[in-house]
Amino acid sequence: MSDTWDLAGGDAIAPGLTAVRPVGGGDVFEAWSAFDERLHAPVVVKIVRPGHVDVESSRAGLLREVEMLSRLNHPGVVRLFAYDDEGPRPYLVLENVDGPNLSSLISRHGHLPLHQLLPLGLELASALHYLRHEGVCHLDVKPSNVIMGAPAKLIDLSVAMDVADARALDHPVGSDEYMAPEQCEPGERGAVDHASDVWGFGATMFRAAAGHRAFDREPRWQQLTHGPAALPHFVPHELGDLITSCLAPDPADRPLPSEIALAIEPMMDRLPTARLSGFKISL
Repeated sequence: MSDTWDLAGGDAIAPGLTAVRPVGGGDVFEAWSAFDERLHAPVVVKIVRPGHVDVESSRAGLLREVEMLSRLNHPGVVRLFAYDDEGPRPYLVLENVDGPNLSSLISRHGHLPLHQLLPLGLELASALHYLRHEGVCHLDVKPSNVIMGAPAKLIDLSVAMDVADARALDHPVGSDEYMAPEQCEPGERGAVDHASDVWGFGATMFRAAAGHRAFDREPRWQQLTHGPAALPHFVPHELGDLITSCLAPDPADRPLPSEIALAIEPMMDRLPTARLSGFKISL
């Protein structure tokens, strides 16, 4: 039996929240585009799946995401509007970002062109710089957790935690191909830290730049024994070197998010100027 609430467009998720269409989800949550009557605006609602309502760890994950989102305020991090952890369908009401997630965009169209890729890198670096200064590790930076709005936004802080808690981890956390080596084997390959999010950024940017993953899914955790695949020839060397530096096995060898941003800015300045019907458009 499918672990779902069997909602359809027009159904009430909760009082004042009307389901519009499904927009994805995972093992613990299903996600719906919805209309919020209080805000009188479209939103995204993450609903704990029926089979997880009574699972303590699933409820703890919901409350952890509430706590994280309640203290964060950045253009590149999705906003929380409301939540209910006590009703029959525990849920979060989140900002609706107008755009596809990066994973689906790559699946449909392949690698991103430079004029889209470089701003994405700059916007994600900005969000990671902010999280670093707030003492928060996202721990699941990957294409499906990036919504390609204006600006791009990081979503899903269900496994995010304070840096002190991340450094104390003794078990793997994250999504296999986007986990830094130290996330796969905490303690054995260094502490999980903000540098782990930089690794996730590098793996995400690699897929966006190349159209394929830096590491294969099988065998699991190839990043522990292999280097990343070669980037295609059409990726500029300067950008390729930056992405590769983010995938350094040693966390100490990875750049800071602010250093990533500083490296990308001049690359953006060198992008060709667009022209339309003979008129110059300054980027």
